[in-house]
Amino acid sequence: MPRVKRGTKRRDNRHKTLELASGFFLTKSKLYRSAQEAVEKSLRYGYVGRKLKKRDFRGIWIVRIGAACRINGISYSRFMDGLKKAGIDLNRKMLADIALNDEAGFKTLVEQAKGALPQAG
Repeated sequence: MPRVKRGTKRRDNRHKTLELASGFFLTKSKLYRSAQEAVEKSLRYGYVGRKLKKRDFRGIWIVRIGAACRINGISYSRFMDGLKKAGIDLNRKMLADIALNDEAGFKTLVEQAKGALPQAG
């Protein structure tokens, strides 16, 4: 059976890993084994971080909407319930943007939400 040499595959894989590790501290950017561990860990953190970012932004949007609702005399949960009952289908990202940049428009949405809620009494 003829001998098969690896060619450039091994060197290419190592070079790719070391390239991803450039900028890491000390041996993590110079030595292959340390670099490989650091790169694998950083890729895991990046994957998790992308999921956490979505969670964080949703929280920020809810806080912004809630603050604008309190200024207009309604709670966040009552406002969202009123929008749903009024048939207004806006996501929290858009509502937060409206609350931040267009006070008059948000006040209109609050009035529509209040109108769709049953009156307590």
